[in-house]
Amino acid sequence: MADLTGKVALITGAARGQGAAEAKLFVERGAKVVITDVLETEGKELAESLGENARFVRHDVTDSESWDAAVAVAVDTFGKLDVLVNNAAIYTMKPIAETTPEELERILTVNLVGAFRGIKAVLPAMTANGGSIVNISSQSGLEGLMNHSAYGSSKWGLRGLSKVAALELGLSQIRVNSVYPGPIATPMVPYLTTGPGSFPTLPLERTGLPEEVAELVAFLASDASAYITGAEVSVDGGLAAGKFIPRGM
Repeated sequence: MADLTGKVALITGAARGQGAAEAKLFVERGAKVVITDVLETEGKELAESLGENARFVRHDVTDSESWDAAVAVAVDTFGKLDVLVNNAAIYTMKPIAETTPEELERILTVNLVGAFRGIKAVLPAMTANGGSIVNISSQSGLEGLMNHSAYGSSKWGLRGLSKVAALELGLSQIRVNSVYPGPIATPMVPYLTTGPGSFPTLPLERTGLPEEVAELVAFLASDASAYITGAEVSVDGGLAAGKFIPRGM
């Protein structure tokens, strides 16, 4: 079990879904958390439910000044910043022929450039004492996935950014790792169901839960992963393992 006692974390896109699960688990494990999102109502309610160890900040990841303000809340309120989880993302599923350049640019701006802005924004707070950055990519950032040209491109880009950041920031003892969720039941993909047999074309035959992603993120944020940087870790029910033949076929 990852111990986050004394850590201060900033988690983007944390008003609901995976980000909310991460925020809840971080507080349970002893961290203080700044929850950021553009969804103010949900974000405020979550922060209030977590008590004095959580704060909500309305935060647009596409804006550098908004990033600086969010980091300032973490440092001014809790005294430091140890962890950044770049979780915020937007999603679309369309064939290339139906995807406009403007849609591609919008997704890249949020999912990739937003994470880039975040890495730059936390450097002043983390450089003195080190830290952990966890970038949430996707299975579509590990292999081509039909109808995911825009979303997949952003997540492939985040994969590369994570590698370069790990190389450049290691001298400051800032670790950078990336996480690759498979089919996870969140509001972003409401058509996914949960429970045994919910995804029979995977080795584990089910859809994943946000809490299962959160456990991995907590580990990478904790000192238990102190010698891990530049890693790519899938949490996908076996999707990336290879060609799987469902039972009965």
